[in-house]
Amino acid sequence: MSYRNALALGLVASCALRCAAYAADGDLSPVVVSATRTAEPSFDLPAAVNLVDAQRIQQGQFQVNLSESLSEVPGASAQSRQNYAQDLQLSIRGFGARSSFGVRGVRLYSDGIPGTMPDGQGQFSQFDLGSAGRIEVLRGPFSALYGNSSGGVIEEFTADAARGTLLEANAFYGTFATSRVALKAEGDDGTLNYVLDAAHFQTDGYRDHSAAERNNLNAKLRFTIDDTSRFTVVANAVKTPFVQDPLGLTRAQLVVDPTQAGVGALQYDTRKSLDQEQLGGIYERSLSATDDLAATVYVGHRATVQFQAIPASTETAATNPGGVIDLDRLFSGLEAHVADHRELAGTLLKVTAGFSYDDLQEARKGYLNHDGAVDGVEGALRRDQSNRVYDFDQYLQAQWDTTERWRVLAGVRNSLVDVGSHDDLAAIGSDPDSGVRYRAVDPVGGITYVLSPRVNLYAAYGKGFETPTLNDLAYRSTNGSVPGLNLGLMPARSDNYEVGIKTDGTHYRADIDAFYITTQDELAVLANAGGRSVYHNIGATQRRGVEFALAADYADGFSLRVAYTYLRAVTDEPYQTCASPPCKLGSTSLVTVTAGSYLPAVPMNALYTGLTWHYAPQGFTATLEVQARAQIYADDRNSGAAAGYWVENLRFGWVQERRSWHFSEFLRIDNLADRSYVGSVIVDESNSRFFEPAPGRTFAILFTAARR
Repeated sequence: MSYRNALALGLVASCALRCAAYAADGDLSPVVVSATRTAEPSFDLPAAVNLVDAQRIQQGQFQVNLSESLSEVPGASAQSRQNYAQDLQLSIRGFGARSSFGVRGVRLYSDGIPGTMPDGQGQFSQFDLGSAGRIEVLRGPFSALYGNSSGGVIEEFTADAARGTLLEANAFYGTFATSRVALKAEGDDGTLNYVLDAAHFQTDGYRDHSAAERNNLNAKLRFTIDDTSRFTVVANAVKTPFVQDPLGLTRAQLVVDPTQAGVGALQYDTRKSLDQEQLGGIYERSLSATDDLAATVYVGHRATVQFQAIPASTETAATNPGGVIDLDRLFSGLEAHVADHRELAGTLLKVTAGFSYDDLQEARKGYLNHDGAVDGVEGALRRDQSNRVYDFDQYLQAQWDTTERWRVLAGVRNSLVDVGSHDDLAAIGSDPDSGVRYRAVDPVGGITYVLSPRVNLYAAYGKGFETPTLNDLAYRSTNGSVPGLNLGLMPARSDNYEVGIKTDGTHYRADIDAFYITTQDELAVLANAGGRSVYHNIGATQRRGVEFALAADYADGFSLRVAYTYLRAVTDEPYQTCASPPCKLGSTSLVTVTAGSYLPAVPMNALYTGLTWHYAPQGFTATLEVQARAQIYADDRNSGAAAGYWVENLRFGWVQERRSWHFSEFLRIDNLADRSYVGSVIVDESNSRFFEPAPGRTFAILFTAARR
């Protein structure tokens, strides 16, 4: 991004701070979060934490991708790849940006049930935005209290039903034959509170060979047992029977036609299918006037089959695991904690102690992606592994309000992650069993100082812990010439420092924080080719940045949301990476990445602004959004980059209330100026097929009808 654009970002953020002082006649209720496992206003916590409420998740939104909801959260980057065969490119403060599969470095929870497996790899397909009541995003040191993660925590909570019953239908239709239809029912009779939501989504896709279909079901039933206890059942299912993968483009392909599919996508019919079912139960009980118990148990199943564009000539080696990945996963877990809150010498002390156990059993198979002369079909079996990962963690945290002006929050988590693997196709004479164990003790601490009733200052420090995922461990070479798991990988460990200022006025809230993070043994991509990523540990890296968030409501019906992030993420020490495929650990075809190189897929500047005008007498709203991102590098060597961009989105809405009926209609125009830009990159793709282009101007209409 140019100096002029960077200066503009700073001016917008500065103006937003001054404008907040003029907000009036609105009402911004204090945000209550559960980042510390007890309900607290975020204003009082020594942590960077934001909440996105149901209105901002659903009103005028597609309710399909998490990227829709996280744009107004500073420090969090969620980029749609325009490819539903791959997950969003999700990162917090740069952690997770290198992930080639799923989410890494960020912990995910849905209604208290982990979306992150014990190896640290997460999926958010179970996040149902149509029934979400709020999404909380915790960044920085205190995310370590949730275990194997370094960047932060994202928690989604299904809304509680209001008293009575509600039936709701909503639909949207837009460019590229993209549509979503959903039905929701909810109610509360004083004993049972329930929410049921089902949705069907499909699209032809912006690019060739990018059609997708997805079905979601989410249910939450909360039973009030008595005055002191309740039990909640959460069940959800996701099915994507047909999702095409357009793959990445080279720079030359991007210039000629950004809508085309990548090399091999059509020949091998690259695609993915997914089935996931999950069931969980949460028991909550007040043990006494000062003690509370919460326990969660869950079980789930996830099956994924993905066809990749691996040339048949590459698969001739007997050690090649094939171009079809077949994963079948069973996962389960238990988490329980007790919270005690009481006065101590005239001050308030809250202590929470708990443990968690999570188990993942994976059957990983690989097949050729051709059968004879026919490409894009399942061929001979080439890989057959049984993997198991479990974690067992214990944590203790305390909050002490020492005086009216000082609050101290501290905690520690002891983590154990155990990985085991059995290879059913191991060569004769080799050991089919292998494994590795990781341990960490991560302390965190922070203080809040009340400068005035409307201004708090805080500082925090914590250690982070990030283990290699099963996907990181899966390969030691991109062509299978070096078989076996990459068990030489070590966990990344980080030191996180953070300071901040929070202001909480009657009609506005503004937060600004600065952070500095050093990481040792960071996990990075050595090579990424043929749908396979080989990881290695690199030298030290550092991240430093500033985050700013503003929410303000004005007297004349206007509201403003601003989120700005400055993040400088660079390497501190030189290391080596693959120059061209095929690449493997110990390869001689390596090049040196110099110290000071920027981490890939991490923009130095990112800005979101959303200005909404609400004309209450007619139920009319109009929102103008501006989103900007600086240039991002596509590889560790910084040899390829996607240019920065500005995008403007506009939406209009009308709401009608007719006795017991509620209707709404919205019109969306995204990328108003019809700009051509790259929305995300495939990090360290060894054939330089980095780029995943975003669409130009698009249109959509959305309808909702509800009856209470």
